[in-house]
Amino acid sequence: MHVQWYFDFISPFAWLQLHRLSALRERATVEPVPILFAAVLDTLGQLGPAEIPGKRDFTYRFVQWRAERQRIPLRFPPAHPFNPLTALRLSIAAGTRWDAVERVFAHIWEHGRAADSIDALRDTAAALGIGDVETALAADHVKQQLRANTEQALADGVFGVPTLRIGEALFWGEDATAMALEHLDDPQRFERGEYARIATLPQAVQRRR
Repeated sequence: MHVQWYFDFISPFAWLQLHRLSALRERATVEPVPILFAAVLDTLGQLGPAEIPGKRDFTYRFVQWRAERQRIPLRFPPAHPFNPLTALRLSIAAGTRWDAVERVFAHIWEHGRAADSIDALRDTAAALGIGDVETALAADHVKQQLRANTEQALADGVFGVPTLRIGEALFWGEDATAMALEHLDDPQRFERGEYARIATLPQAVQRRR
């Protein structure tokens, strides 16, 4: 079974889910796929949770609480939201290896460090074996890979991060990890009974946009 994990370093929930993927990785090949969440939001005409007053405050409190409950170290970076483009390109330049993804995530969400510039990530890049960071991140294939990842995510129906794609099924959010594992146990689990009925519910009203 091949599973894709769509993520953006901007999401603290992706950091939380990273710690819960071990059970899934024991049962399937999980491919980390970095995408630019902002491009997904722009395409869908949506705002991110950190861009909505009130929702931003609650989201930060909620993710901190989730981290404490799960005993996952979490420290927000100096500013959020931030531009994750450099971090995303760094992970791709390092081969999108799990150790590279984990190290960049830890830089941001465990140690609470900035990740919105080459200088901010220079030490992490060096630890990944990338000395000439400017050249590595400016490479056309790195930029094209990030663009292709994001376009593929949109084609797959991804609307948020993190998202697990198992076959044609999407599981959005860190709190859907257990649901994804149940899907592995029984791929038809969420297509029977009440799940089948709610999948075809008509819309009684639509708001004007």
